[in-house]
Amino acid sequence: MPRPAGRCAGTRTLPCGFCGSRRAEERVRSCQPAGGGRDAMTAALVFVVAVCTIGVSTLVWGTVAVARLLAERRTSPRLLSPSMYFRPAEVAILIAAHDEELVIADAVAAARALVPGQNVFVVSDGSHDATVERARDAGATAWDLSPNRGKAGAIRAGLQRFRIPERFPLLLLLDADSRPRRDYLRTGLPLFTDPSVVAVAGRATTAADVPATRGGRLLTSYRERTYICTQYLHKFGQAARSADAVAIVPGFASLYRTDVLDRIDIDAPGLSIEDFNMTFEVHAKRLGRIAFHPDCAIAETQDPAVFRDYSAQMRRWSLGFWQTVRRHGIRPGLFWTSVGVFATETVVASLVLAAVVPLLLLAALAAIASRVLSGPAADVAEAVAAALPAVPFLVGLLFVDTMMTVFFCAVAPRRPHPTMVLFPLLRVWDAVLCLRALLAALGRPSDGRWKSPDRRSVAQIARADDHDGVETAAFSRRSGSGRGRTVEVGHELSA
Repeated sequence: MPRPAGRCAGTRTLPCGFCGSRRAEERVRSCQPAGGGRDAMTAALVFVVAVCTIGVSTLVWGTVAVARLLAERRTSPRLLSPSMYFRPAEVAILIAAHDEELVIADAVAAARALVPGQNVFVVSDGSHDATVERARDAGATAWDLSPNRGKAGAIRAGLQRFRIPERFPLLLLLDADSRPRRDYLRTGLPLFTDPSVVAVAGRATTAADVPATRGGRLLTSYRERTYICTQYLHKFGQAARSADAVAIVPGFASLYRTDVLDRIDIDAPGLSIEDFNMTFEVHAKRLGRIAFHPDCAIAETQDPAVFRDYSAQMRRWSLGFWQTVRRHGIRPGLFWTSVGVFATETVVASLVLAAVVPLLLLAALAAIASRVLSGPAADVAEAVAAALPAVPFLVGLLFVDTMMTVFFCAVAPRRPHPTMVLFPLLRVWDAVLCLRALLAALGRPSDGRWKSPDRRSVAQIARADDHDGVETAAFSRRSGSGRGRTVEVGHELSA
C-alpha cells in the first residue's frame, strides 16, 4: 500500500555539505528533491551568488561597452584641424596637496611637461611639511592655505585665488600623487570638440613603481584590477553618447570646462570627497556630457602600499559615494536609475561577500563538532553543517573573482601571479568597508579634511630588490605612453 503524500519515505545517510561526512542519518520526506534536484538547486544558488557579486550593472554596461567598441571600429573618423580643439596653453593645472613634500615636485614636473609653467598652480592645504617650498622650487605658483579646509575647500579657494575661470577655458584637477602621461592632453583635449562635453574623466592606472614589500605589491596589483574592471566594464559603456551615465569624474586627474565650475557646488558641506558630488552636480543641473575613453587622458597614481592606508582610502571613497547619494537622492532619468540600481546591488553584493567568511567558519566548526561530539549533539551539528550553503557561496564568489582576474590579466596585460589567489579576501574586506561606510553616511556628516597616505619617494622605490626592478621595467614598457591614442571626433561622437 503506497504511503500518503507528505509522509516519510524512509531513512537515508546524508553527506555533510561542508566536509562530506556520511555519519548522521535522518528521515527524508518524499517531497524532497532527489540527488539531481539538489544538484540543480546548488547550481542555481551558485548562479545567484555569482550574479549578486558581479552585479547587473556590470553585465549591462559591459554589453554597452562592447557595442560602443564595435561602433567605433565601423565608423570612419573625421579629420581634425588644430583649430578645432583646445591647446595646452589654454589649460590650467590645479594641485590641491596636504603634507605631500615627498611627491609634489614630481607632480609639478609632470604638470609642466603638459602646459607652460605659469599654468601650474598648487594649493597647500594646511600642510605641516615643506610642500609649498618644494612646489615653488619645482616651478609652480604655490599658495599656503591655512587652516586646513579639505581638498574640496582647497580647490574652491585656489580657483578664486588664482582667478582660473577668468584666465583659462579648461582646468585639469591633479592630485599630488598623480602623474599624467605625456600624451594626456593630446588624447584628452580632442574630446572637447563636442561642445556638449563639459568634463573628461581621466583614466586611472597604478603607477609603474613597484612597492618594496610583498603586501604592497599585492595591494597595488589588486587596485589595478579594480581600475581595469570598473573603467572598461562600467565607465566606458556609461560614457556612450546615448547613455551619458558616468558616475564619477575622478579628481585625481580630470578635465573640466571652467565656465561650468561656478554652477558646481564643489565644497558642499558634509562630504568626505568632492569628485562624486561634482559629477552628480553635472548630471543634476544638466550642465553637459561627461566623456571617457580608456585610451585617452591616462594618468598614473601612487596607490597605497600599506594596508592601513588602503583601508582608510577605501572607506573614504565609499563614504563619499554614500554621502553623495544621500545628498542628491534618486531622480528620474537614466543616470539616476543607474545609480539607484548600482547602489542597491552594491549593498546586496557587500552583504553576500561579507557573509562568506563567517559562513565558511560556521560550517567548518559544525563539521568538526559533528566528528568530535556524539549522540544528539553530533546529529545537530551534522544537520547545521549540511544546511549551510557554504560551498555554493564559495564557488560563486571564486568563479566571479577568477573571471575578473582573467579579464585583468588580458587587458593590462599582466602575467598571473600566485598572490592573486588572495584577491577574494581583499574583495571581502572591501565589502566590509563599504557596509561600514554606509552606516557612517547615515550618521554625522564629514568635514572633508584629509590625511595623506604614506608616500613612496624615488629613493624608497630605488631600494626595491632587483626582481622588482625587472618587473617594474617590464610594466613600464607595457603601459608606456605609446599605448594612448588620439580619438578622432568621428569615433567619439558616433558611440
